[in-house]
Amino acid sequence: MENNVYFALRKRKKFLFGNDQHYYSLLKSDNMKVYQTNEIKNIALLGSKGSGKTTLAEAMLYECGVIKRRGTVEAKNTVSDYFPVEKEYGYSVFSTIFYAEFLNKKLNVIDCPGADDFVGNAITALNVTDTGVILINAQYGVEVGTQNIFRTASSINKPIMFAVNQLDGDKADFENVYEQMKDVFGNKLVQIQYPLSCGASFNAMIDVLLMKKYSWGPDGGVPTIEDIPEEEMPKALDLHQKLVEAAAENDETLMEKFFDQGHLTEDEMREGIRKGLVDRSIYPVFCVSAAKDMGVRRMMEFLGNVVPFVEDMPAPVNTAGEEVAPDSNGPLSLYMFKTTVEPHIGEVSYFKVMSGTLTPGVDLDNVSRDSKERLAQIFCVCGQIKTPVDKLCAGDIGATVKLKDVRTGNTLDEKGCDYSFDFIKYPAPKYQRAIRPVTESDAEKLSTILTRMHEEDPTWEVEQSKELKQTILSGQGEFHLRTLKWRVENNDKLPIVFEEPKIPYRETITKASRADYRHKKQSGGAGQFGEVHLIVEPYTDGMPAPDTYRFGNQEFKMNVRDTQEIPLAWGGKLVVCNCIVGGAIDARFIPAIVKGLMDRMEQGPLTGSYARDVRVCIYDGKMHPVDSNEISFRLAGRNAFSEAFRNANPKVLEPVYDVDVMVPADVMGDVMSDLQGRRAIIMGMSSENGFEKISAKVPLKEMSSYSTALSSITGGRSSFTMKFASYELVPGDVQEKLLKEYEEKNNDE
Repeated sequence: MENNVYFALRKRKKFLFGNDQHYYSLLKSDNMKVYQTNEIKNIALLGSKGSGKTTLAEAMLYECGVIKRRGTVEAKNTVSDYFPVEKEYGYSVFSTIFYAEFLNKKLNVIDCPGADDFVGNAITALNVTDTGVILINAQYGVEVGTQNIFRTASSINKPIMFAVNQLDGDKADFENVYEQMKDVFGNKLVQIQYPLSCGASFNAMIDVLLMKKYSWGPDGGVPTIEDIPEEEMPKALDLHQKLVEAAAENDETLMEKFFDQGHLTEDEMREGIRKGLVDRSIYPVFCVSAAKDMGVRRMMEFLGNVVPFVEDMPAPVNTAGEEVAPDSNGPLSLYMFKTTVEPHIGEVSYFKVMSGTLTPGVDLDNVSRDSKERLAQIFCVCGQIKTPVDKLCAGDIGATVKLKDVRTGNTLDEKGCDYSFDFIKYPAPKYQRAIRPVTESDAEKLSTILTRMHEEDPTWEVEQSKELKQTILSGQGEFHLRTLKWRVENNDKLPIVFEEPKIPYRETITKASRADYRHKKQSGGAGQFGEVHLIVEPYTDGMPAPDTYRFGNQEFKMNVRDTQEIPLAWGGKLVVCNCIVGGAIDARFIPAIVKGLMDRMEQGPLTGSYARDVRVCIYDGKMHPVDSNEISFRLAGRNAFSEAFRNANPKVLEPVYDVDVMVPADVMGDVMSDLQGRRAIIMGMSSENGFEKISAKVPLKEMSSYSTALSSITGGRSSFTMKFASYELVPGDVQEKLLKEYEEKNNDE
């Protein structure tokens, strides 16, 4: 009976916008069919924390018959949040991939975490899907996280539609939220629906695309579809006309027909809206209550029939700058966009078929790592459930397990294909901590774990800092790193410690100074002897060659024989001028002196930090025909440099970052005060899409726990970005404190 209904509806094409209730009784097919590229749609489920994405995912899976009972976040039994850390904290940490067979199409959906700390998952999802569905909490409206996601989608030209969720919430106010959305997202918004009421009484809405009223019983699910009440007809007609106009604007033929006839058919509207989505001239707005399963089927119907297919979107570009169309008959190429280690399974690699058709048992070349892989099995994924399949066509998303040498971001090609993809760009870190195991012998084990963690989430960055003598873990915020700590300690059973990271200060000088040092050592047999006279001065690019220096009543004239310009790995330069005359120091000892200078550049005389931007003129010295050797001149050069450096009015430099903070207007004053307390220099303020933007330069030392403080001040309604700007002189009181701390440390040692 159900299949007869299904095929009858297909023949009649009545299910286009869901105006026939009978299709709601259809069940999901027991057998997984092979979907062609023109039957596949990839969708990212996005939104701020608490907007209800996981709950919506449950309702979508329930409506498709994938699950028989909807789970809840509170009960910890949802399809999406199945990792132990997600159940522990009660929020999404990882993106979850699931598919739904709906209206004879395959919808691949990636449910993304909402917290800004886990934005890397959303960025990945947007890059491998074709449409983003952004949920707006009807109780709180447009949040900073929502704006950030929208901005990311705009930067990569992804179609976007909105779903205003939680219309049954006590504080829900659709009209106010929609006005706020227009202020932020502009006049491309088009209402598909609007609710007749909000709050506890929400149970009905007007669909201005179908021009029908939808209403639900207390348990949601299958709606009652009726004609629009007379009192709502003027508003519905006005919104319907705006929608028709928006659809017609995207096709000249439709525009001409609209001008001639004043209306469009459902098929024509569908085509116009789809084109509008592709070129981002339309942002449709839907109404749902995911928790009560109201409006979810209607929205899914739109996803199945209107949003773009894989082949409707612009072809992705490989690293060679070539467009790679999703052609099932083309060469086989996979992009590995996600790696996880899952309970009872092990390592799972998720991929998108960029071109060709994938079958199990195929051998592929990993062009990113110059290795070979066999994909023994391939799966369609629904959370932690993996369903084996016989074939995946171009544009589809799937998974495989236990690959030997595959990392997130790798490209796997069949023999003869040389595609390579690298199109996902992640934001710079905002929060750092030094990390170490409680037991030093576990250092290697921790390193292996952190490497694996980075593969699962590339926004976790790990650096073994030779300069700071610490392992620095960077991420998007305190929660981001706290989540990693929980997983290491609970899943891997390895206790770890977070510490304040040291700051990579720099040392330099502000005036010229001279010094000499004699290294002499005699302990039987051959001794050590080397004497070096040198002058140091601040260096800037393009400064003229040294000529004459005056210290007190003494004048020193330089005769430059050769110059070495040494770029430093940590920034800046060391320039060494050999001004030796008369053979006072043999040329063979000059490299040893330079090594001594570099010893002190790598461990500055003031705080042990790297030194930079110094020019050294070696102008005199002495040597012994027997006792002089390389080590003698290395030590003499190092000690002469230390003395001259200390006498050259040395200064400590600190890293300063450009920081942009997006805040609601009502907390702007508090945020400004906090920044000024962090030695920030406010560079400017502006308004941007309903939020205030503060631009400032802030020392890195003061940004250590800023993400936590900002969240506390603004109730989690703000976000910020930071990017290295320059090294600047630290204030005098800060320098004195640093020098004292370094001296005390050396005395203790």
